[in-house]
Amino acid sequence: VSFRIELTTPACPIKDMFEQKANDVVAALPWVQKVNVTMSAQPAKPVFMEEMPTGLKAVSNIIAVSSCKGGVGKSTVAVNLAYTLAGMGARVGIFDADVYGPSLPTMVSPENRLLQMVPETKSIIPTEYLGVKLVSFGFAGQGRAIMRGPMVSGVINQLLTTTEWGELDYLLIDMPPGTGDIQLTLCQVVPLTAAVIVTTPQKLAFIDVAKGVRMFSKLKVPCVAVIENMCHFDADGKRYYPFGKGSGSQVVQQFGIPYLFELPIRPALSASGDSGNPEVVNEPQGEVAKIFSDVGVCVVHQCAKLRQQVSTAVTYDKTIRAIRVKVPGSDKEFLLHPATVRRNDRSAQSVDEWTGEQKLQYTDVSEDIEPESIRPMGNYAVSITWPDGFSQ
Repeated sequence: VSFRIELTTPACPIKDMFEQKANDVVAALPWVQKVNVTMSAQPAKPVFMEEMPTGLKAVSNIIAVSSCKGGVGKSTVAVNLAYTLAGMGARVGIFDADVYGPSLPTMVSPENRLLQMVPETKSIIPTEYLGVKLVSFGFAGQGRAIMRGPMVSGVINQLLTTTEWGELDYLLIDMPPGTGDIQLTLCQVVPLTAAVIVTTPQKLAFIDVAKGVRMFSKLKVPCVAVIENMCHFDADGKRYYPFGKGSGSQVVQQFGIPYLFELPIRPALSASGDSGNPEVVNEPQGEVAKIFSDVGVCVVHQCAKLRQQVSTAVTYDKTIRAIRVKVPGSDKEFLLHPATVRRNDRSAQSVDEWTGEQKLQYTDVSEDIEPESIRPMGNYAVSITWPDGFSQ
């Protein structure tokens, strides 16, 4: 007996268990002599295909690694998390969004240290290191930028959206510090699947990180994990907390973020970043690699869960001719009559913007109208296309 199990992501942390269980269950059937299980994964594609720039149309999940505070270890986390996900079997890319101080060229050592451009399509070909695709302003032959904000936003937009990323399961964006133009541009140019927040134990870090979490909240980007960097070190059989405790757990408690991970102070972690070879690659069995493995499992699980929630939040049930709405974060759901939804449109085509007068009349919409398609728009809304071509 031969069959194939298709996973939602090639980085599924329990794929070996699935394969073993499936093998055992089928082999237990009395008439089965031999079992051949093939494991595969769904092709990479975003939930919000229509909103995606061309180069990103085959990228499944875009994850922001952010803190809004400089020097807390965002780039270290982004790079090590990327290589952890790659080690789990995923196709991964890293986009270094810091034009003023790009870190990626220091933290990885690709053979080709210059981005290439395809003259015909004006698209950028990312460089690669150990199977992970890389794009950074530091690989553009310019070093670091000295330019004003609006220009930087344009550069970031061009680097991210005109790159031919190809098929990726996860694209990690190493966000620059702050909550200004660049951060908002990044959040609005592409629909982010989730954010991972990096902080350190001090109160000072918490204040800035809180601003960042609020920014993601406003933009409807879920924060799935907090990584508290430089937490502690062990010496003389004791554990020391040189910067105090509590910033990470405070973020988790105040904002309801589900997971907290603590990274120790390790000279090797810092040295590996400076040497151009990530720590999880240098020491795949070490303590730091084990923590990043847990972070990787968390990110894979949360992204799969969020994609499922978004893609099934609003659907049309043909059998009962109703729009089915699942309330996020609960088991509740309710039904809406398609004609009622269409009649309640508040756009300029249905309601006069100046006078507030209703242009779309009750009788203009037939009782048995059915939506042609319903698709997600970011993490916060859906677009419904009706038979007359109207998109609501």
